[in-house]
Amino acid sequence: MVSALNKIIDHWDLGNQLSLTIDPCMPNATWASNTANPRVLCDCAGSTCHITHLKIYALDILGEIPRELFELKELIDFSLGINNLTGPVPPEIGNLSKLLSLSFGSNQFSGPLPMELGKLTTLQELYLDSSGVTGPIPQELANLKSLKTLWASDNLFTGKLPEFLGIFAELKDLRLEGTLLEGPIPSNFGALVKLDILRVGDLGEEDSSLGFLENLTSLSTLSLRNCRVSGKIPEQIGNFAKLQYLYLGDNNLSGELPANIVTPKLIALDVSFNPMSGNLPLNFARTGFSMNVLGTSINGNGLPDRKSIVAASFSIKCGGTGQTSASGIEYDDDSETLGAASFYKSSRWAVSSTGNFVFNSNGPRYIASTDSQITETLESELYKTARLSPSSLRYFGLDLMNGKYIVELHFAEIAMEDDTSSWKGLGRRIFDVYIQGERVLQDFNIQKEAGGSKRALIKTFETNVSNTIMNIHFMWAGKGTCCIPLQGTYGPLVSAINVRQVPGAGNSANRGRKRVRRIVGISLGCAAAVMIVSSVFYLWWIKDDAAGHMRVQTDIPKK
Repeated sequence: MVSALNKIIDHWDLGNQLSLTIDPCMPNATWASNTANPRVLCDCAGSTCHITHLKIYALDILGEIPRELFELKELIDFSLGINNLTGPVPPEIGNLSKLLSLSFGSNQFSGPLPMELGKLTTLQELYLDSSGVTGPIPQELANLKSLKTLWASDNLFTGKLPEFLGIFAELKDLRLEGTLLEGPIPSNFGALVKLDILRVGDLGEEDSSLGFLENLTSLSTLSLRNCRVSGKIPEQIGNFAKLQYLYLGDNNLSGELPANIVTPKLIALDVSFNPMSGNLPLNFARTGFSMNVLGTSINGNGLPDRKSIVAASFSIKCGGTGQTSASGIEYDDDSETLGAASFYKSSRWAVSSTGNFVFNSNGPRYIASTDSQITETLESELYKTARLSPSSLRYFGLDLMNGKYIVELHFAEIAMEDDTSSWKGLGRRIFDVYIQGERVLQDFNIQKEAGGSKRALIKTFETNVSNTIMNIHFMWAGKGTCCIPLQGTYGPLVSAINVRQVPGAGNSANRGRKRVRRIVGISLGCAAAVMIVSSVFYLWWIKDDAAGHMRVQTDIPKK
């Protein structure tokens, strides 16, 4: 045991952090506490001591997992999360048959999951999100019937969403977003009655229904965005007393909302962009609750047609206060506080955001900011704040003259770091961008395209307006890391938007149908929705005389 541990320490050069010149199983050792990292904990209940806990978390270890590690066959808790490990996940991991918790997420492994993982039949927690693995999920994982937690998002898994997940009767937390898996959602998911969190997204091929939800009354979070879900929302969902977040946007749901869907604990409900109709549910105006029904026919909800077509441009300082650029462009204030299902409207444009950040220790943060100088631009202040969203962020230009427009999108990654020698530099913010419903950027990574963080980047496109409204959608498809350098660091980010009509191109939209063309991708200093729209539950317009804005009243918007 000691020999194997010493080889592991040498392999990853951990000698300065974990010295074993004395007995590694010494009582009250500093490396054995719950907060120690690296951590080594032993069980010496019998005549022989065994290492049962090994944590090497976020310590910048590199390369492949040494084979000596698999000699520690008494391990019950093993964590290698948030490092820079590469190569395949070794099949020898199946030798650690006593494991209760296994974590190797946020690494750079390659290839498929080994089928030998199915030998870990006592496993209760498995964290492999953003680990780099690909391919089909092995059928052998059906043996993991003791699983309570499975995080597997942001891996390029292929094939069907496994039906065997529905036999994991102890499962409480299941997350599978940002994969290449196909539907439908298996009906036997209805047996997962202990589920507290269910997050599945971006399923292709076949339609799914919500029939499996009937008995899942323990849910607190349910997110099934862009899963080709059709049919009606079950009436029983109004009996889910623990439900706090319900995200069903960008599907094909029909019918009306259950009248009792707004339960006392429900914080946010999103059904945007579904062909639903009917009335708003009971208690929709309850304090502390917000709801997104944009893109449906519920109470005729939608962006108002004011029939006063006067604008040929709009500019927004996303997430910040208004300012005028060196070239004279006046960017409007966009510092309103948005939340889990929010909508805000100014005189010329509107913004909506939806989703909740997972495990953000600092609370929900929908605006990013930095005091650092932004390089390769004369407009550094324009990039020091940015609007964030955990799921879907959509800006609308309103009352626009029909015709051809230039759309400039300004970006700078101000929340992630460049240090490739540290785990803090392994974060990846990945999202898609749509203009007028057409995807113009897929798997967009600001930091990668700009050549680093805190570097300005402009993407420029051409599009047509034919109905007086422009729709710019920034959408997180579940890809990228979630928690580097801090928990909740993911989702779309944009610094500013500048839209102007092409001179002499009025009404060109009548000649060229909804065609978006990328003209230029300019990196300043470098050559470099599926998700839901965020809105509110009800359009209650109040004139803000001081700011010249019109505000949609919810429990959230405030300065």
